[in-house]
Amino acid sequence: MCCSPAFPQVRYARGHRVLLASARVTVHHAAGVGYQRAAGVYERSRPSYPMAALAELADALPLEAGRTVVDLGAGTGKFTRLLALTGAEVIAVEPVTEMRERLAELLPGVRVTAGTAEATGLPDGCADAVVAAQSWHWFQEEEALAEVERLLRPGGSLALVWNTYDTSVPWVRDYQDIVFRLAPRDLPSPLDDGWRKAFTDRAGWSRVHERHWPNLHSTTVSDVVERMTSSSHIAVMDPAEQERVRAEVEAVLAGHDATRGNAAVEMPYTTDVYWVRRR
Repeated sequence: MCCSPAFPQVRYARGHRVLLASARVTVHHAAGVGYQRAAGVYERSRPSYPMAALAELADALPLEAGRTVVDLGAGTGKFTRLLALTGAEVIAVEPVTEMRERLAELLPGVRVTAGTAEATGLPDGCADAVVAAQSWHWFQEEEALAEVERLLRPGGSLALVWNTYDTSVPWVRDYQDIVFRLAPRDLPSPLDDGWRKAFTDRAGWSRVHERHWPNLHSTTVSDVVERMTSSSHIAVMDPAEQERVRAEVEAVLAGHDATRGNAAVEMPYTTDVYWVRRR
C-alpha cells in the first residue's frame, strides 16, 4: 500500500518560485500563491473532462480494481473524482494546502497527500499508473519524470491530460488573448509541446499515444469571468489589477453575439490526452 509522511507546506516566495522545505523542490510562484487564493473559484469555474477520455485511459493504462493510480498535482480533484470511478485505488498528491483541503472535503473516500510531482513522499514501485491532469506543465520535468519512474511498477504507464481552449470560436480566441498577454514570460503553458522531447530522448518509454475530444462546458458568463480570475497569474494580482482584468473580460464578452446579454453560455474546450508506457 502507498502511504506518505506529512509533507511541508509552501513556506515563502523567492523570485518566481515558492520554496518548500526540501531544497530541491519548488512550486512556481503563480501556482503556489495563485491557487492558494483561488481554490474555491478554481473548483467552481473550471470544466470536468469527457467520460470518453476516462474510458480510453481506463482501457489503455489500465485502471481497475486492484490497481493503484497516483494523481499528481491533483488540485481540487477535477480529474481525481473520475479516476475514482474506475475502481482503482487513487492517491491524490497536491502541494497547495488550500487546494488539497478542498479536494479532501469533496472526495472524502480518496487518499490525499501533500507533496510535489518531483518529491511525492510515496514509496518506490507503489503505482501501476501515474496521471497528471492540467498540471504537467507546472513541473520541473526532469525531476518529475525521475519521480514517476521511481513510483511505477514494471510496465506501468504515465498519462498527461489537459483541457485547452477551443480558439476556433472567436470569443474564446479573444478571451485567451487576454490570458496570454497578461502572462509573465516564465509562466508554463500546456500549449508548449516541448514535453514530448523528454520521452523521445529518454530510454525505457514507449512512443506517445494520444487522443483528443471536444469538451463543451455549460457555464455562465459570470463564471467565465471567474475562470479568468482563477488563472494562477491573475489570482496573484492585487485587487485593483484584478478588477481591471475583470472589466476587460466583461468587455470582450459584451462584444460577441454568443456571449452578449446571455446568462448561460457554452464554453468550448478540447480535452487532450497522452499516455506512455514504461518498458
